[in-house]
Amino acid sequence: MKHKLFQPFTIRNVTLKNRIVMSPMCMYSSHEQDGKVQPFHLAHYESRAAGQAGLVMTEAASVLPEGRISHEDLGIWEDAHLDGLKRVNEGIHRHGAASAIQLAHAGRKANLQGEIFAPSAKAFNTSMKEPVEMSGKKIKETIEAFRQAAVRAEKAGFDIIELHGAHGYLINQFLSPLTNFRTDQYGGSRENRYLFLHEVIEAVKEVWSGPLFVRISGEEYHEEGNTMDDLIYFSTLMKAQGVDLIDVSSGGVVPASIESYPGYQVTFAEQIKHGADVAAGAVGLITTGTQAEEILQNERADLIFIARAFLRNPYWPKQAADDLGYSLEGPRPYTRAW
Repeated sequence: MKHKLFQPFTIRNVTLKNRIVMSPMCMYSSHEQDGKVQPFHLAHYESRAAGQAGLVMTEAASVLPEGRISHEDLGIWEDAHLDGLKRVNEGIHRHGAASAIQLAHAGRKANLQGEIFAPSAKAFNTSMKEPVEMSGKKIKETIEAFRQAAVRAEKAGFDIIELHGAHGYLINQFLSPLTNFRTDQYGGSRENRYLFLHEVIEAVKEVWSGPLFVRISGEEYHEEGNTMDDLIYFSTLMKAQGVDLIDVSSGGVVPASIESYPGYQVTFAEQIKHGADVAAGAVGLITTGTQAEEILQNERADLIFIARAFLRNPYWPKQAADDLGYSLEGPRPYTRAW
């Protein structure tokens, strides 16, 4: 049997050597609070590339200072971030992996000093700050910030861009009826709620010709939230705009109790993949090669996004290969143990 997990996957002009993706995960390690890459980031990302991930994706990089989740988030809002991001790419590419950056804005989930901004002036919970409702001018400035971040992503050498539209952050806040109470063209119907993401995608495409992913929450865990029908509708529109893959996670839009178990989000990716006829990425407590292979062989997703398992083991692809009885070539210095 050919193991799909270790088969190449081509998206536009980029070929991944296998289907294993290091999922974006917040690291909160820009300790100078300036959004710049630290030595930790260089070691963190290069080690997963050396571990033979096909694609290594950075944590959320904020397109504006007020869009950070915390003061220690990675940034891409100014050219001063470029040198560090270029070094991240050098380390990833050194091992034959492709690189991606997740462009993000936290919206009302920004835990920062000073004003924070969201589609509507409603806090995430009672312990978090109430955001300022975004004016039309602020919306345009934010869309332009995503465009400028895409310019910097190309200058830094990234192969793929992902827009963070999940987990209750700004794009998700516009998409969801649980967080968007606007009465202008950006609120109300699902068509209107999609407008902000539509304009962000168009702005990014003006300056970026490489593969474009969008991460969404495939379940909002609230009866009045977006349904799977809504999410397939949004995904169909994204595909029509030229988005290459939908990275399907879940939750984070409003406080909720989520029962998690191995592969608990895979069904959301499967429904998006087939419902919108678009490539999809699966993420969420995928921990073994056998589990990942099942998802791919049964055409439930096209890429496997590995998060916590990669934190435990930078060489998770080797573990997955061993699970499957597949001989994975490793870094030359490690051959005697590989």
